[in-house]
Amino acid sequence: MPQLALHPSKSRYWQVFLLCLAVSAALFAPHCLIDALSGDFFHYAGDFNDQQISFYSYANAFVKQGGTFSWATDLGSGFVNAYSFYLCGSPFFWLTLLLPDWLTPWFMVPMLCLKFAVAGGGAYLWMRRWVRDEEYSVIGACLYAFSGFTIYNIFFNHFLDVVALFPYLLASLDDAVLDGRHRMFPFWLGLNLLNNYFFFAGQAVFLIIYFVCLTAGGAYRLTRRLFGRLALETLLGCAMGCALLWPAALSLVQNPRTIDPFNGYGYLVYGSAQQYLAIFYSAFLMPDAPYLRDLFQEGILKHTSMTAYLPVVGIAGGLVFCRVRRRHPFSRILRVCVICAFVPVLNSMFYAFNSSYYARWYYMPVLILCAATVMALRSERLRRTEFRLALRVVALCTLSSIAFALVPVTENDTTTLGVVEEPLRYWGLLAATLLGIALFALLLHLRRPERFASLLLAAVLGFSFVYGQVHLSITKYGQWYHDAAYVDETWGQADEVNAALPDDAFYRIDAYECYNNMGLWLDKSCIQFFNSTVAPSILEFYPSVGVTRDVSSKPDVGLYALRGLLSVRYTLVPRDADADWKKEKAQGWKAAGEAGDYLLYENENWVPMGFTYDRYVTQETFDSVAEEKRGNLLMKALLLTDDQISRLGDLLTELPADEVGTLDFAGYADDCAARRADAVTGFTATRTGFTATADLDRENLVFFSVPYDDGFSATVNGQPAAIEKVDNGLMAVRAPAGRSEIVFTYHTAGLRASATVSGAACVVWLAGVCLPVLRRRRRADSAPAAPQDPRK
Repeated sequence: MPQLALHPSKSRYWQVFLLCLAVSAALFAPHCLIDALSGDFFHYAGDFNDQQISFYSYANAFVKQGGTFSWATDLGSGFVNAYSFYLCGSPFFWLTLLLPDWLTPWFMVPMLCLKFAVAGGGAYLWMRRWVRDEEYSVIGACLYAFSGFTIYNIFFNHFLDVVALFPYLLASLDDAVLDGRHRMFPFWLGLNLLNNYFFFAGQAVFLIIYFVCLTAGGAYRLTRRLFGRLALETLLGCAMGCALLWPAALSLVQNPRTIDPFNGYGYLVYGSAQQYLAIFYSAFLMPDAPYLRDLFQEGILKHTSMTAYLPVVGIAGGLVFCRVRRRHPFSRILRVCVICAFVPVLNSMFYAFNSSYYARWYYMPVLILCAATVMALRSERLRRTEFRLALRVVALCTLSSIAFALVPVTENDTTTLGVVEEPLRYWGLLAATLLGIALFALLLHLRRPERFASLLLAAVLGFSFVYGQVHLSITKYGQWYHDAAYVDETWGQADEVNAALPDDAFYRIDAYECYNNMGLWLDKSCIQFFNSTVAPSILEFYPSVGVTRDVSSKPDVGLYALRGLLSVRYTLVPRDADADWKKEKAQGWKAAGEAGDYLLYENENWVPMGFTYDRYVTQETFDSVAEEKRGNLLMKALLLTDDQISRLGDLLTELPADEVGTLDFAGYADDCAARRADAVTGFTATRTGFTATADLDRENLVFFSVPYDDGFSATVNGQPAAIEKVDNGLMAVRAPAGRSEIVFTYHTAGLRASATVSGAACVVWLAGVCLPVLRRRRRADSAPAAPQDPRK
């Protein structure tokens, strides 16, 4: 391997930073202008609108107001655990705290532009050591910043935080091993872990691959002392960034979405042959919208971030590099990553061996691919020989996708051409991709090699704008009619809707055919909610009562009894959906007013939060009832485990079998009336839990439809009380006869311990950074002054 000391020339970091900032700003500008003409901030599609904008705005306000428990998150969830995957540890989110919460949605685009700039700058810092040429390092950094992976994941927003910060971690590892500059490695390790624990699991796997390949290739020359120091710095960095890790781990181990192991053939082969084709073509064709399928209809394709596309150059540079420099560590890394992509269990290494398919680790080999590409492009000889051959291969593979648009399909005696979902969209994507290939071919045939680098940089930036516009337009305007009123009906009308809703008591709301996460805009608990990392007991409760709970909670209107059980008092119905609402023929609702574009319907069978029962039901009886009727059953009786029955059976009697068979609406209405009669006399939701006052005729269990969480502690009349997990995930507490003061307090489980470890580790790191500097200054101050020349 050649000498790998950093190139002595002046760094162009800020040039790259500003280039990426300017191009990304230009990329978003037309769409921001279109939205601004309607008086709206930039809104995109899918997760960006439904989660990212509302999450940032809500979290901004929540953090400033303080608290630990978020009532607006589904049925209620601990704030840290619900949002640490999305934003709690992100330095980009921290920057938005400088803004008022109402202004946060308007700054989503500036923050996106900043992420592009930081990503490009970090890629440049890492790349310049390996590329050994400042111009080509700038090109490689821009390729990374505007790769298909980055453009695709604008849709998810917080994924770009990871893309932006990862190159700095890789650069700091190189600095530590190759230059002996160890100070920043623990810092960047800790920051990447703090930023997103989910992606950090994949980064840890990739760092091992990177470290092993560089060591095997002779780039890293290790001694026992160096290896030991790196191990200690790795532990220190992980300790520095673990503030959110332990609370998240305690929550995630109870989340069924994170415990999804492979079985049998699933370890080795994907369930659909089309999955392999999709992975293959993800390196050749520019990415489609995340929520759409184009070439392939089977397999797990939507929302997977499956793209390794590079603007203009594609994977031609990677093919050339791996051919002419087969023993280089980067060639080995790329080959290992290709194998990982095609073998399910190896792909899942980057996600703690979860069998759910994602390709959200591709940004790491894409960074290597960018470096390998520009390293190969430095050679004029390779540009005139190997690259022209590789470009033919890339063009041929890209054009081969046309077969899927022309293959005959016969159905019901009618023959059509193509299996693509939307031919026009496919031809548009293909045309943009071929434009990039043609542009690269033109550059390779230039007869003035001294201008090649500057022209290639211009081509990469210009084409990134073009193909980025194609991708953003397909993604944004593909849902234009659905999302046209998004800003007005969420951010714009939140105050008006809140003013129309009474504040005389705590209650939950329902949102019929509204935009996702209305509860966050209104700061109210809403049973329709879209977030993957809510309290795990929500994911246990909902499936037991006939509600599918994967990434969102969406109880069907027909499950009317859940509205009573969960203290839902009002349903918001957009005016243009009122006809659909009336077709549902939902019983027990009456018109209660209007606010802006919404009609309000009030639940005639609303039950306030906090009530008691006379009967209990066993798990066996509960399981024997049809799922759609279990909500009715839970309005009649409290579901207890066998252990709870043995301990608390003196408070309640078992529900007779004949009552189990009468689960109709009339019985539900009667049960709601009975529960209202036995409700607590007062309930107050706080930012750290809730308080309630009860006046009971006898000792009993007081039930609260709040998700059970290990972070809760309870007191009754000032005395610690045991919290019972009932109804497959909700809570109850034993209270005596007469007046009682019940207080539930939420502390994020594990946060204090992890924050202490993180704080201590930061102190150790700061001491390690500052003490050598202070020692050098003291030595300089104590050194004897040089003798003066007597002739002066």
